[in-house]
Amino acid sequence: MALPHTIHTLARKVAAGEKLVMVTAYDAPSARLAEAGGADLLLVGDSLGMVVLGYRDTLSVTLDDMLHHTRAVTRVRENAFVVADLPFMSYQVSPERALISAGRLVQEAGAQAVKLEGGAPVLESVRRIVQAGIPVMAHLGLTPQSIHQLGGYRVQGRTPNAAAQMLADARALEAAGAFSLVLECVPTDLASLIAAELTIPVIGIGAGAGVDGQVLVFHDLLRFGTAYAPRFVRAYADLNQLIPEAIQRFADDVRSGQFPTEDETYAPSPEVMAALQDVARRMSDDDDHAGGYGGAC
Repeated sequence: MALPHTIHTLARKVAAGEKLVMVTAYDAPSARLAEAGGADLLLVGDSLGMVVLGYRDTLSVTLDDMLHHTRAVTRVRENAFVVADLPFMSYQVSPERALISAGRLVQEAGAQAVKLEGGAPVLESVRRIVQAGIPVMAHLGLTPQSIHQLGGYRVQGRTPNAAAQMLADARALEAAGAFSLVLECVPTDLASLIAAELTIPVIGIGAGAGVDGQVLVFHDLLRFGTAYAPRFVRAYADLNQLIPEAIQRFADDVRSGQFPTEDETYAPSPEVMAALQDVARRMSDDDDHAGGYGGAC
């Protein structure tokens, strides 16, 4: 049986030229399936707000939401490394608040690392969390918690100034102690340059093939309950078609009387049936007597 992943085993895989595979997981079934499929890391992302909670964005996700879903994942995790997102306003107020929030995800929910978004403004928070012994995964590029400031879900780092700032932020985050970096919606040449410049693993989502690993949302790669998939998503199954078809077959069988069959039911023993029939006869006799007395009254 393989040993559970740590930040060191992940770094060694990258050093050996292997690509890291990270898949989001928001509950026990998705965690089990992602791990069975070979995921090295499970990300309990705040994208759960849109994917499983029905929010319009990630901004409504609370720390309690993240604690609840992270617990569900860590209860069944075996070997994969579990990273939990710090949700909006759980770390932006102060490094102290960031440390407390990260500590809760580790202590109460069993996460092995936390992920937070941003560059220069979060450096001190990264330092404080790492100093407390909690691994931090950084996140640059399209940062969904800043969606209003970014003006929508757009590719980032397309101008010289923006690209230079992202590279500077990436170097600073590594120096602050981040063990890994996620780049989201970043031009492939910039993502490749950042990955080459850093010594920590860089995981991409919509950032091309020149990075150290890839992450996709569980529901996106399976086309499971999602109506829209970004350009960078490749669907490896279409559960949006398979699941309704399966439920329709179930509904048809129920309505036609073909479900359940004898193979899908439990037959009581003859002794139990005989006892039930005896009880039913006695109850019927009692009802007859009660009706007689009622009539006399």
